[in-house]
Amino acid sequence: MSPVIAAHGLNLTYETRDGPVHALKDVSLSVGKGEFVSFIGPSGCGKTTFLRCVAALEQPTSGTLTVNGMEPDAARRARAYGYVFQAAGLYPWRTIAGNIALPLEIMGFPKPERAERVARVLKLVDLEGFAAKFPWQLSGGMQQRASIARALAFDADILLMDEPFGALDEIVRDRLNEELLRLWAATGKTALFVTHSIPEAVYLSTKIVVMSPRPGRITDVIDSPLPRDRPLDIRDTPEFIAIAHRVREGLRAGHGDAD
Repeated sequence: MSPVIAAHGLNLTYETRDGPVHALKDVSLSVGKGEFVSFIGPSGCGKTTFLRCVAALEQPTSGTLTVNGMEPDAARRARAYGYVFQAAGLYPWRTIAGNIALPLEIMGFPKPERAERVARVLKLVDLEGFAAKFPWQLSGGMQQRASIARALAFDADILLMDEPFGALDEIVRDRLNEELLRLWAATGKTALFVTHSIPEAVYLSTKIVVMSPRPGRITDVIDSPLPRDRPLDIRDTPEFIAIAHRVREGLRAGHGDAD
């Protein structure tokens, strides 16, 4: 089966007044259909830059990148992905239902279908009964769930998530991690997830991509042996701890290469 996302020798360099900034260097990665792939590394290592290249928000300097077998810009026009940002990004003057429906309105979905899709994804993220609320009436975790619902509303094959739970407290983050795994299992989406948290990366992922400090390179790709059905207490098992140790060693090795 062809990979959903395939990068080969990807490079991205920004030209600045102080000279070139190498955001990505020789990044090669293959992501299969239905995988949950987390990207972890220090700030500025190119994790978000890679997601933005997939979303056609950044243009690589060299190398190749395909999304569903297409150039990223063609995949964007084909509505291949939904994007969840670090902040929920909900419009305060729109209800939760109105925020979720916004991309559907832009895409020209008829009103009855918009209503059906909004109701379906609200149920998926456990926000039934909150459709008429405004963002300020919801907690931070609920707002992020609404943001995920918005990304799921037009049923794209790929879900791109840029550290969506980074600003939340640990208890809420744990719950949303559990809910995200449930959503992923229920929808069969291919997920790319940026995080700074080793436990989060290990808990969520079928594959963990460890990246080095700038210039952003991949130092390790770890295929997780953990079962897809993962209660939170799996984090106490020797298998989980071993993967977390390998991620930590990969991060240390990346720092050593950069010195």
